[in-house]
Amino acid sequence: MKHAMHEPAPDFWGYARNYLHHFLPQVRALAPRSIEAYRISLESYIHYLATQKQVSRQDISFDHFDRQTLKDWLVWMRQTKNYVPATIGLRLSAVKAFLSFAAAEEITLVAVYQAAKTLKAPATPRKPIEYLEEHETTAVLAAHDGKDLKSRRNRMLLILLYDSAARVGEITALTLDDVTLAKPAHLTLTGKRDKSRVVPLGEKTLEHLMVYLEEFHPQRATRPATRPLFYSYHRGQATELSSDTVAAVLSKAGDLARQRCPSIPERLHCHMLRKTKAIGPL
Repeated sequence: MKHAMHEPAPDFWGYARNYLHHFLPQVRALAPRSIEAYRISLESYIHYLATQKQVSRQDISFDHFDRQTLKDWLVWMRQTKNYVPATIGLRLSAVKAFLSFAAAEEITLVAVYQAAKTLKAPATPRKPIEYLEEHETTAVLAAHDGKDLKSRRNRMLLILLYDSAARVGEITALTLDDVTLAKPAHLTLTGKRDKSRVVPLGEKTLEHLMVYLEEFHPQRATRPATRPLFYSYHRGQATELSSDTVAAVLSKAGDLARQRCPSIPERLHCHMLRKTKAIGPL
């Protein structure tokens, strides 16, 4: 961005002061910690200009926010500072937000912002999909030995959670009315935004489920259709389990199974069962 001799260049420091001390706290009403994050990001770029480009702080202007210099800054953060992609993305987003503000205030800075806004930070590496091996899954599903009432409930809960690949909220919301034993046996799961889907039940799961229903829902036909499939008693009423309870059941199963299958991950979560089911049948 070049300015004719008779046109004063936009004052970078003035805009930065206005942005941090007026626009962010008063116009956008951001919390102090959020404003501090913007300040640190701007300071990071200023530090880069001063130490790597040998620009005196008092001489910094919007001319130093050209696309190439910003790209060099990204490389410096990644290769020299060893910042993780998320940190680089935060720094870049803050600088682009500042340039957007400046461009809205001063039309001659629109080109500066337009050149910068399409820059992208390095992509965050995708985490590998967490899933259980077949022998690990078998150990987890058999961990609750069924020697008492709660153990039998928990074992059925995990078997159904795995076989249906249901989300935790879908499992806890199941009622007797959602279970169809007639062929083809299936569950009706209700998920996000009250969307329903039908999930077939495998033969082994169906066998387990029928035994469970006999014990936990005797005379099922006379029970309310809205009775929770999995429940605990609260003030004498069968109440659906909480998501925390399901997580605790799985965590306990992991602790028990790990005694004979040490390779089971320390942190088991329900989504891991869904991924395991999606990868292939047991």
